[in-house]
Amino acid sequence: MPIEFDAVKNAINVAKHGVDFKVVDAFEWDTAVVVEDTRREYGETRLIALGYIGDRLHVLAFTIRDGNIRPISLRKANSREIRRYAEA
Repeated sequence: MPIEFDAVKNAINVAKHGVDFKVVDAFEWDTAVVVEDTRREYGETRLIALGYIGDRLHVLAFTIRDGNIRPISLRKANSREIRRYAEA
């Protein structure tokens, strides 16, 4: 599925988390754990995926719009998330 993102939102993510949305192309969907984000009402379905980019586990919050993956946030997984992924 194609990746589409806003350049300003990407710059904010790089400043906050040090990870560029461009690397979502390398996200390993085959081994990812994907769940719907139901913490609040967003006006659209948001998903959270735990998956590898290279040898590092990442957390990707995203939505699917017009057949494209639209990243909302991308960061390296913390130790709690790494444990959750291993237990899934």
